[in-house]
Amino acid sequence: MRKINRAHLPSLTAAIAVASALSVMPLDNTAFADDGMIAHGGKLYDKWFKVTKAPKPKDTHMSWPASNTKKKGNATHRCKSCHGWDYMGKDGAYASGSYKTGITGLRKYDGGDPAKVVAAMNDSVHGFSGKMDAAAMDAIALFVTKGQVDMDTYIDRASKKAKGDAAKGKNYYGTLCVNCHGVDGELPKDMPALGKLANKNPWEILHKILNGQPAEAMPALRALPMQVSADVLSYLQTLPKD
Repeated sequence: MRKINRAHLPSLTAAIAVASALSVMPLDNTAFADDGMIAHGGKLYDKWFKVTKAPKPKDTHMSWPASNTKKKGNATHRCKSCHGWDYMGKDGAYASGSYKTGITGLRKYDGGDPAKVVAAMNDSVHGFSGKMDAAAMDAIALFVTKGQVDMDTYIDRASKKAKGDAAKGKNYYGTLCVNCHGVDGELPKDMPALGKLANKNPWEILHKILNGQPAEAMPALRALPMQVSADVLSYLQTLPKD
């Protein structure tokens, strides 16, 4: 038997430790879903035709319910328009209001098989076959199965108040957001003040904090601890609403 050189023991011990750690790691590669790709899927969920630079749909989606006459055209082709910013559809914020459709949410797909989501996008109800490439569909499916957030954990549904630390959020905002949105959240000028948006529809704002804004340079905070995004949202709710 070959003798072990004692000088090599430290490195051998380290190698054994690494091998031992790897042996208990999950073999399912989906456990290591890339946050950047999930965020990309989140932007596609928001407005896929803007992200992919596809022609903006002019017709009303074939599955948009006739009972909703408040929305038409390209708005009805966005995933979020049916399933909601809170991913709960008729059982969430879209139980009422201009986006009320009676359509179910996506929470049942959380942790599920991305292939089933792709299949649903290609079916006769959704009709997305040929409207975006396979990579875009895979990104949306990854977001739906690996990137959904239980919004009720971070936003009180009755009051719409974020469950975060506004003081910490101010610090994050001052380093991550202020250059584009300004000290008071009133930039860019072509959009409503962040204080108004964060209080009116906190689910939308949390989605965008996590995933970014379609076709814009806004950074996605998804790779950071989830509480960071909740803290930023809490701070945004303290900003001027006008």
